[in-house]
Amino acid sequence: MQMAKSILAGTFLLIGAVPQGFAQERLEDAVNAVIQPLMKQQDIAGMAVAITQDGKRHFFNYGVASKDTKATVTDQTLFEIGSVSKTFTATLGAYAQARGKLSLADPAGRHAPELQGSALEHASLLNLATYTPGGLPLQFPDDADRPDRMFGYFKTWKQLYPAGTQRLYSNPSIGLFGYLAARSLGQPFDEAMEKVLMPALGLKHGYLHVPAQQSGRYAQGYAKDGKPVRVGPGALDSEAYGVKISSSDLIRFVEANLHPEKLGADLQQAIGTTHTGFYQVGGMTQGLGWEFYPYPVSLEQLLAGNSPQMALTPQKATLLQPPRPAPDNAWINKTGSTGGFGAYVAFVPGRDMGIVLLANKNYPIEERVKAAHRILTALDSQ
Repeated sequence: MQMAKSILAGTFLLIGAVPQGFAQERLEDAVNAVIQPLMKQQDIAGMAVAITQDGKRHFFNYGVASKDTKATVTDQTLFEIGSVSKTFTATLGAYAQARGKLSLADPAGRHAPELQGSALEHASLLNLATYTPGGLPLQFPDDADRPDRMFGYFKTWKQLYPAGTQRLYSNPSIGLFGYLAARSLGQPFDEAMEKVLMPALGLKHGYLHVPAQQSGRYAQGYAKDGKPVRVGPGALDSEAYGVKISSSDLIRFVEANLHPEKLGADLQQAIGTTHTGFYQVGGMTQGLGWEFYPYPVSLEQLLAGNSPQMALTPQKATLLQPPRPAPDNAWINKTGSTGGFGAYVAFVPGRDMGIVLLANKNYPIEERVKAAHRILTALDSQ
């Protein structure tokens, strides 16, 4: 069954039957009660919300993809998802391991002769993927933020901490992991992502570079001052923050994470690897790309794990030996931002539910987490 109807400031689309025990109107009301005030408070032009529960998808679309064209947001509108891209990068790296092309235990220098003699030569691929190689910064310095200069930067970078002891969230760190993972597969990263991984996951409209024929679906982002902005090029941009995708495809990715048994063997193994905890960082467990918490989880714990302090300052990391698969009752999440977009994804395998929040404004992460927690808690309470 497929049905669409108008609701207040947006549209609602239901794919499949309404989840048993949670009436359509109550789901609609729960989402509207959170998203409409949020958009008004944060002056967000457009949002796409997708929810999955028990294999059924629900789409809620609000506002406009562009203030100039007045094009309305749909479940096919392309949004920048910023660092949620890291979960795709992590999946590609885990897929390369499943295919025997690399091991997370490999030293980075094994896959990059360019790192010979550098502080990163002996850091493991796992260290790069979990932001624990020893203090790589959040961003490349401006003078190194170009593909032809990044290895020069890595070659001269000085370690601040022993590898594996501190987590410092870093685009260059996981970006290098993705770059080397694609190299191990014998392909450039963009090609490996768009032509191998995304199709294997059943995704049809995810891009690193939006093709001209899809440009009309690409939302315009808006900075905090209201000016239009889209993400620009940089070193390892595709690997760290480059995915543009619709809520329809992103919720499919969530469902692939909820039900990897529907995928091929290599991808099943890859997703299992991304759902494995490798370091404990305060109340958060660092997986591969994803971060997770015991469920039920308090809002306070989620806010602490997704706080500016967690993202911008070094945090003690405790290696989990052996690594621990995320329990079924785990809240697994990732935030992402670019200059003009804000994204948040969360799912709970044991409850077979997940949510995608996409907006064409970089609004506070705290507000995204609150919104998702409130909606999924309401969904799970029925």
